Amino acid sequence: MFRTVTATREKEIEAVMAGRWTMDGAGVRLKRVFGSPSTVYQTDPFLLLDNFGSDRPEDYEAGFPWHPHRGIETVTYLLDGKVKHEDSTGNSGYIYPGYAQWMTAGSGIFHQEMPQGIRADDPEEILRSTGFPDRVSGLQLWINIPASEKMKNPVYRDIRKNEIPAVKDQYGNTVKVIAGTFEDATGEHQFSKTVAPLYLDITMGKDSLLELKEAPGRRAMAFVIDGSIQSGTPEVQLNSGSLGVFSDAGGSIGLKSGSGGARLVLFSGKKLSESVAWHGPIVMNTQEQIVEAIQDLRNGTFVRNREPLFL
Repeated sequence: MFRTVTATREKEIEAVMAGRWTMDGAGVRLKRVFGSPSTVYQTDPFLLLDNFGSDRPEDYEAGFPWHPHRGIETVTYLLDGKVKHEDSTGNSGYIYPGYAQWMTAGSGIFHQEMPQGIRADDPEEILRSTGFPDRVSGLQLWINIPASEKMKNPVYRDIRKNEIPAVKDQYGNTVKVIAGTFEDATGEHQFSKTVAPLYLDITMGKDSLLELKEAPGRRAMAFVIDGSIQSGTPEVQLNSGSLGVFSDAGGSIGLKSGSGGARLVLFSGKKLSESVAWHGPIVMNTQEQIVEAIQDLRNGTFVRNREPLFL
């Protein structure tokens, strides 16, 4: 359970990652906070975190055209702008600020994601809350799937802003629960039962404390969107754009904001401790499975089930 308390014994921060700027998709400029076979041992069960965002349409409008996924879950959480999405099973639509798109690729799916600025024909509630119509920003997280579930049917879900419960406390903190449980609030939909992910969007007031008690064998990370926090024993400062990786031992995660407050996302999940074979958007357990996936792409048999499950 995640709750506001006076900080107690805390987990260590094992690593701080600032990421690097790169280009992905058809030419989207983004910061890859982590994401490669060399970082899996530190971030298991999480594979990749991208922070995309710009006020310049030329940095994002080329988007992420049609591409395949197999063996993972992808979670897109939008902060600004909108993203038009479409997949090989006929789903299409937009996600807006405060929305999440959670997709279990499972045995295989094709999709595309095209970031766009806010325009006059968008919903009135979006127009009222948008001060910078060309700004697009968000996060995409990849979560690994255990070997026993990698070839299950795809699962697809858009999570609207009003489906994400928010908890406010007396210290000026607000916690939005995208997945998992915080105090008495539970995310609208639960996904991988094995990983049992927790995903929180946290806005901290000035000079506030939060504490999360985690069971052993779970990996937790905090990525700072704005402001700065202090955490860990010994204490480490995490500034905007940096991510702290906590030890997987049991204990608590203490977060302390400064005089300017902070906004961050915190996610955690049960470690899989399985072998990883990684080829672009396909993550399996063996190289033979990667070869099989590539052969499926060549043969036109990559999408094995065109009727995904919906939650």
